[in-house]
Amino acid sequence: MTLNTAPTALPQPFGSDFPADPHAMYAQLREKGSVHRVALPDGSPVWLVTREADVRQGLADPRLSVDKRHSGTGFKGFALPPALDANLLNIDADDHLRLRRLVSQGFTPRHVEVLRGSVQAAVDAGVDRLVERMEAEGRADVVAELARPLPLTVIGELLAVPEADRAAFSGWVAAMLAPASREDLGSAIEAIHGFLLDLVARRRADPGDDMLSDLIAARDDEDRLTENELVSLAFLLLMAGSENVQHLLGNGLLTLLTHPRELAALRARPELLPQAVEELLRHSHPNHTAIRRFPTEPVDIGGVRVPAGDTVLFSLAAAHRDPARYPEPDRFDLDREDKAHLSLGHGLHYCLGAPLARMQVSLALGTLLRRLPSLRLACPAEEIRWTTTFRFHAVRELPVAVPAVGGATRRTGTAPGR
Repeated sequence: MTLNTAPTALPQPFGSDFPADPHAMYAQLREKGSVHRVALPDGSPVWLVTREADVRQGLADPRLSVDKRHSGTGFKGFALPPALDANLLNIDADDHLRLRRLVSQGFTPRHVEVLRGSVQAAVDAGVDRLVERMEAEGRADVVAELARPLPLTVIGELLAVPEADRAAFSGWVAAMLAPASREDLGSAIEAIHGFLLDLVARRRADPGDDMLSDLIAARDDEDRLTENELVSLAFLLLMAGSENVQHLLGNGLLTLLTHPRELAALRARPELLPQAVEELLRHSHPNHTAIRRFPTEPVDIGGVRVPAGDTVLFSLAAAHRDPARYPEPDRFDLDREDKAHLSLGHGLHYCLGAPLARMQVSLALGTLLRRLPSLRLACPAEEIRWTTTFRFHAVRELPVAVPAVGGATRRTGTAPGR
């Protein structure tokens, strides 16, 4: 992110204590008030909004723009090149809807349901890898064997990304989202940029029956989007479609494995899986903030006047643990009556791939519960390694084991619930 120096020293809540227990910091801020002027790790000043009612209202407020041209503080974010920056997360209103319509048909519940068989096959392949690793080594990493490859396979097939290139792309995105240095950030963005330009060129020369070819046709034959918008759409679909599912699946399985009563109930009643996924989206979602906003005019948020052009961050993590909305918010509760959450967005920027994300997580968790009923953590929960930034909190690896891996763990050919 760009370095913006605040005129006076601001509280910096994302310090050394934050990675160990992010929710404790959010709870402290939320109790003091809904809106806080704080500094990000790089010194950039932002307004951090923590209470659920204000977060929900703000996400749907058209006066709060995602377009960086409305920033009055020189905000540049990752400073992406134009061919990656013209994506739906940076575009408001009419242009947003124009681009969204080009890809939305492929993510409707009806179209996603057609993909169920191929998604289940990708899940089965991942669980097979997990079992083989446990048989060979006594333990295996769910992230490496299932959570990371699954969404890369699914979204990679939709966009016809060569299988050999998918892991490299995932690594560049991970380096971009949590860079070790400015040099690593720049290298990751450069690699992503070059890869996508090459991918579009290859698909343009040899189109197929895939979403990227359809977008290229919309660009070349119908002039419905610019070249930068075309590449940026491919970037967003690949990045969001892979990273979010990976992190949610890893975080979600850890939550289940550390809540034995709820896990036993889910194993006994697999029909509870849909509501379990919704509670995991609230309780264990990796994304801690929504995409930043910039007021196009002075706005009141939670009783605080926020000037036009300032950067506003809506904290999803704080909102989802707000006791004013959710009774006992820190508790993972399969029977929670209020299942509404903001994990997949709200208003204009509701997640385009929400049905596909839900399907992947549901099939993956359901298959793990069915095929590996004695699955457990292979290390104490406190030893789990996390990637934590102010943006997200996700397990880096999730080592698991079973007391004995045998024939019962092999693929049965029957999808959960079928």
